[in-house]
Amino acid sequence: MLRLRDARPLRFLLRVVALLWTLALLSHAAAAPRVGAHDGFTRLVFDLPGNSSSKVTAAGRSVTVRLNVKLKTEQGALKAAGVTAYAVSGGTVTVTLAGTSSAGKTRVSVLPSSGAAAARLVIDVPTSASAQASIRPAATPIRPASVSAAVTRPRVVLDAGHGGGDPGMTSQWVMEKAVTLDVALRTRAELVKHGVDVVMVRTSDTALSADKRTDLDARSRLATTGQVSAYISIHVNAGGPSAQGIETYYFGQPLAGSDRSRAVQENGGGSVGQELTRKAANSAQGLLGDIVAQAKLSFSRQLAQTVQARLLQYTGAVNRGVQTDAFYVIRNPTTPAILTEIGFGSNPGEGARLATPAYREKIAQGLARAILDFLHTQ
Repeated sequence: MLRLRDARPLRFLLRVVALLWTLALLSHAAAAPRVGAHDGFTRLVFDLPGNSSSKVTAAGRSVTVRLNVKLKTEQGALKAAGVTAYAVSGGTVTVTLAGTSSAGKTRVSVLPSSGAAAARLVIDVPTSASAQASIRPAATPIRPASVSAAVTRPRVVLDAGHGGGDPGMTSQWVMEKAVTLDVALRTRAELVKHGVDVVMVRTSDTALSADKRTDLDARSRLATTGQVSAYISIHVNAGGPSAQGIETYYFGQPLAGSDRSRAVQENGGGSVGQELTRKAANSAQGLLGDIVAQAKLSFSRQLAQTVQARLLQYTGAVNRGVQTDAFYVIRNPTTPAILTEIGFGSNPGEGARLATPAYREKIAQGLARAILDFLHTQ
């Protein structure tokens, strides 16, 4: 017979499994929106099972969109500026606005599937007086960057990993800090062409601080300076001579069976890297019970998947997948944030390619296209 004291660990384990299962269901619920805070507006994104037309009705403090596709019936509260709740029933999506928001100035777009991106309903709710977008039918795609001439452009942060006295990985072919800076500058040039405001963590061979802990903390804080749509940290990988390919991370506990060597290295290496990784891992563990944070992490996962797909498309590199780990620089869940390892500088073939301007341009073009996809910008 199982004794009571022996059953307690089992009951605790079952409760943990139930919690994780519930969170998994919430993060993958087809009807629940992804919520993003932007400068001047809050964006809700509903994934659709296929391309759709729509009819929009704005009345009082609600916006209703009728689609010709069916979604899972669901409703819930929203904790974001300008919105308080959503409800989905069949092909009808209703968003309830906060008291200061205007239904008549809310922008609704229905975007068709494109490449790796599924069809989606995008609802932009103004949160400031300067956001003067007017609602309109969204039978054809509308670029969110064109919501209104008065709305501040979407803003992303590009973090060229390492810099200054911290060279990152080095090999006979490349030095990480030089590659990441060149790719970040090339990516910025492409994004600016499409009306995206880009904040660079660095534009030269410098670090934000000689102290690694302070440097990473300052980089992380840039993700919450004003309203940032995305934070992308760019790095070059290192390993044995046969290791190659691109991998992209979003914040969280590592996948089962993985080790922490990569996170420790990027978090500063040595005792500092171990300490910061431990702090970040503890933060990730705490997020398991935070539904709002889980929603933000889900947004980061989407960004990571989009970046990984586009980088592979543009470079033809080996796919090492999308993973989670406790990188200190992307630990804040208030902004979609990822870290991408764009290749192994230690690999004879990949290291040599990373040393060429042409290959770096391919990476930059793929990265920029992924960010534009994520921002729903042409």
